[in-house]
Amino acid sequence: MSKSTRIALVVAALGSLACSDDYAVDVPFEPVPASAVVPNLPVLGLGEVPERITAELWVRGDYAYTSTWGRRGTNVGNAVKIWRVSGDVPVLLDSIIVSQATTIGDVEVSDDGTIMVIPTEHSPGSIVIFDMSNPAKPVQISRLQTANMQPGVHTADVERVNGKLYAFLSIDGLDNLVIVDLSDPHNPREVFVERVTFSTIHDVFVRAGYLFTALWDDGMAIWDIGGGGKGSPEKPFKMGVARTVGGNVHNIWWFHDPTTGSRKYAFVGEEQPSRAGDIHVVDVTDFNNPREVAYYSMAGEGTHNFSVDEQSGVLYAAYYEGGVVALDIRGDLGSCAQSQRSSDGRCDLERMGRVKAFALRNTGKASLSIWGVHWQGNYLYASDMQNGIWKVNVSSLRR
Repeated sequence: MSKSTRIALVVAALGSLACSDDYAVDVPFEPVPASAVVPNLPVLGLGEVPERITAELWVRGDYAYTSTWGRRGTNVGNAVKIWRVSGDVPVLLDSIIVSQATTIGDVEVSDDGTIMVIPTEHSPGSIVIFDMSNPAKPVQISRLQTANMQPGVHTADVERVNGKLYAFLSIDGLDNLVIVDLSDPHNPREVFVERVTFSTIHDVFVRAGYLFTALWDDGMAIWDIGGGGKGSPEKPFKMGVARTVGGNVHNIWWFHDPTTGSRKYAFVGEEQPSRAGDIHVVDVTDFNNPREVAYYSMAGEGTHNFSVDEQSGVLYAAYYEGGVVALDIRGDLGSCAQSQRSSDGRCDLERMGRVKAFALRNTGKASLSIWGVHWQGNYLYASDMQNGIWKVNVSSLRR
């Protein structure tokens, strides 16, 4: 797919308490000198998908699941591919064809591995739930399709809040946040529906009883859904909002560093239709007053989805034709020398020596468009709109 084609596809798609943690002293990191050559991580193999556009991915154990998007030739994005990824080259085992779907959003397996949730676009939108007793052969057990999901379910984050499993959905066009109780996956039920923006709701991120919503030009909003005692999944309590430079808030990751105990930063992806879009670092020490303190920008490219190796303090970001970048995110990201700041005072992660490695920049393929990434152990998996699913060795960055 040409760069201009990818831009057009993205444009089309767009049409559719304060923290109580005590932060330990941050451990030092080793910055990459400005004069150093940033290494390329070794690529192990590619599982090819020639007939459809590959989109999201999820990896659990020896299996990966990739969704499909839009139209390629006569094929629409109604397939979920099932892969065995125990070897260097992902092996295609089977495909699920989802009825009434022309695009499939996030594919996500629950934390206990018992169910998989697949959101469908476009109208009529729905979520389809599969039993994962055999991860190589998921079996559909239910489908929830309501008026609140009618235009299409763009994303579905499957997370547990106070022991109960929920799906947090963003709805095309209506800009609704819909929360679904999955405690009985055979009988899922809506427990919250509200229009949360007059811009666009995109991805959501849930952790430790807090919900982060990507609200495009309305910024990143933080909600208490059980972590702070003021809200619940049935009645979220809105806290602070961060409006990041450039707007177009697309995706979020709240970093919990198990080494230092820090929960200070959220990372926000900006998706512009003009082959731009930075990673924004937001200080969320005070949930009521989050503020942007740093950023990373890749010349001529825009970011998409993230995955984080929290034990090692490394964020992996998909950058379409730019491949993947690995950033060191441990330590104080909002404090830097004057020479490492932008004109508006934010710290520049590249000038700070935080770029650790790149991947998938020299694959030998004529076209490349990395949509998503999923880290697991010594490996990073990347979904490529044009080619399928890549497996990359990241063991050199583990610590």
